[in-house]
Amino acid sequence: MIERLIQPVSTFAGDIDQLFFGIHMVVGFWFFLVQGMFFYLLFRYRYREGVPTTYVTGKEKHLKKWINIPHILIILCDVGVIFFAVQTWYNVKQNLPEADATIRIVSQQWAWSFVHPGEDGELGTDDDIKTVDELHVQEGMTYHFQLESRDVLHSFSVPVFRLKQDAVPGRVITGWFEPMHTGVYDIQCAEMCGIGHGIMGARIHIESAEDHAAWIASKKGT
Repeated sequence: MIERLIQPVSTFAGDIDQLFFGIHMVVGFWFFLVQGMFFYLLFRYRYREGVPTTYVTGKEKHLKKWINIPHILIILCDVGVIFFAVQTWYNVKQNLPEADATIRIVSQQWAWSFVHPGEDGELGTDDDIKTVDELHVQEGMTYHFQLESRDVLHSFSVPVFRLKQDAVPGRVITGWFEPMHTGVYDIQCAEMCGIGHGIMGARIHIESAEDHAAWIASKKGT
């Protein structure tokens, strides 16, 4: 359902949306079932004139099944949720596909710095392109990113990618994404990083192959 509010723009965004949808369905099912039973019991055993109350301990065999059976079913649901969550986590965070290009992302109070490969397609050479608060990538290419922080904890968040990765001082963290659909989208810091946290935003430009090549060419020598 979230895809109706925030467009999925990475290849793994759909997997994350499906996981969240599944969790909401499972939790929603048990929520409404429990609430229905709760109000049924309130109505069924409401106070009525002339009807004596009955005390129960909850240890009676015919009553314990109302605890044990739902307990077992909820545990089975939890196991299913954990299985699909771990599978999604592995595919998004650990099983990095081969990269077509690598970019460097540096967070600091309160801006994002990006280093793009130039015309040679290699990061760490003389024709690297450096920008602030503006990331340019090509549609359909698989990118690895090297994320780091110059000062405090930050978090690189691209809502349309369903991507959020913390930046930890002293560490270089590698992740990946494959953008779909050209356009300009928000980048946020999702970690409270100081007084300027709320203004630490940037934009990611997803471009066609022709537009991205033109942008790289326009930055030659800068």
